[in-house]
Amino acid sequence: MLDQGQTGFLLIMAALVLFMTPGLAFFYGGLVKAKSVISMMMMSFGAIALVAVLWVLYGYAIAFANTGDHTAVSGVVGFFSIDWNLIGLGQAFEQARSSADDVAYPTMAFVGFQATFAIITVALISGAIADRAKFGAWMVFAGVWVTVVYFPVASWVFNLTSGWAPVWGVIDFAGGTAVHINAGAAGLALALVLGKRVGFAKGAHKPHNPPFVLLGAAILWFGWFGFNAGSEGAADGIAAIAWVNTLAAPAAAILGWLLVEKLKDGKATSVGAASGAVTGLVAITPACAALTPGWGILLGFLAGIVCCFAIDWKYRLGFDDSLDVVGVHLVGGIFGTLYLGFFANDTGLIYSGSFAQLGKQAAAAGAVGVYSFVLAFVIGWIIEKTMGFRVKTEDEVAGIDTAVHGEEGYVLYEERDETPVSVR
Repeated sequence: MLDQGQTGFLLIMAALVLFMTPGLAFFYGGLVKAKSVISMMMMSFGAIALVAVLWVLYGYAIAFANTGDHTAVSGVVGFFSIDWNLIGLGQAFEQARSSADDVAYPTMAFVGFQATFAIITVALISGAIADRAKFGAWMVFAGVWVTVVYFPVASWVFNLTSGWAPVWGVIDFAGGTAVHINAGAAGLALALVLGKRVGFAKGAHKPHNPPFVLLGAAILWFGWFGFNAGSEGAADGIAAIAWVNTLAAPAAAILGWLLVEKLKDGKATSVGAASGAVTGLVAITPACAALTPGWGILLGFLAGIVCCFAIDWKYRLGFDDSLDVVGVHLVGGIFGTLYLGFFANDTGLIYSGSFAQLGKQAAAAGAVGVYSFVLAFVIGWIIEKTMGFRVKTEDEVAGIDTAVHGEEGYVLYEERDETPVSVR
């Protein structure tokens, strides 16, 4: 029968996950230069607006086709399906309005929860192209990419009825592949398409507002409890395990990241602490319900170390991933996904003595990463060659807020009106 407590739980968790995207806007906004903060934050808010509409219109119908007694049309080897009865969510609307007694919660509650995952995944990509992307081109990319990449990948990973990942036994509780590897691979592709920022070099681009970065990381961490615990769909023991791991792993990741900073540079930074927290959150996402808290702490600590080193790879390899989407989300997502092959309860190597789980995790990570990278590169390249994706060099140097949005992030003073006043 309809469980109001379970329905309320899912709706609250959905609100928490939605709050993550404004948190990401603050996190990314603080990392860019002061004259690009509006542009950076608008890319996250643009993702909310566009993806929410597309999800309601047809995204859910693609991601969760074949989940009921509906008519679905499948593409090649189940690569792409769409449930025509779910277009516009009319059927879900009727089910929610009738408050049917044969379900624990209305489908519409699940629709809302999953919508927030689609939104944050698209928004994450924007960090790779900070300081140099046109807003209109970004919105076109976001709409096409979420349609041909995220919606199908969400079906592969989250659709328990027909998704190949659950059928194969891949462990991805809350989206290490569908969200983080997916976004990280797309971010790498766009960074290659748009090229390097003017003056790209290590230490050349410093965060303009570390307090924004810390605030954004705090909001992300807060919302991530909904992201991970909410993926259980019920306020039960599994959700509690996910919640504790979502606390412990990021905390350990902060320690790991700051340790590396101290040993490398002699100082532990606030931006490093924020980046470490996000790294731990990324790594624990696929694993939060499949690890004991002890293994969760080890995962977070190691992820903090690995990703702190990984963010410097862009300088050695020559690609400009502005805000370390690759180093944090792609590397952290892969690390957390593969870690389960060793330490997942029951099926990991140390419990089963078998590499089978590791093979499944690697296959899923590779499939999503390659698919996302290739299509993101093609979409981004076509946009760059047609309408143009990158702003003019002079606008980039001056700061793109005024050129793209006609606004400034900080107006520290108003020019005084010096017009003489006549005295009679």
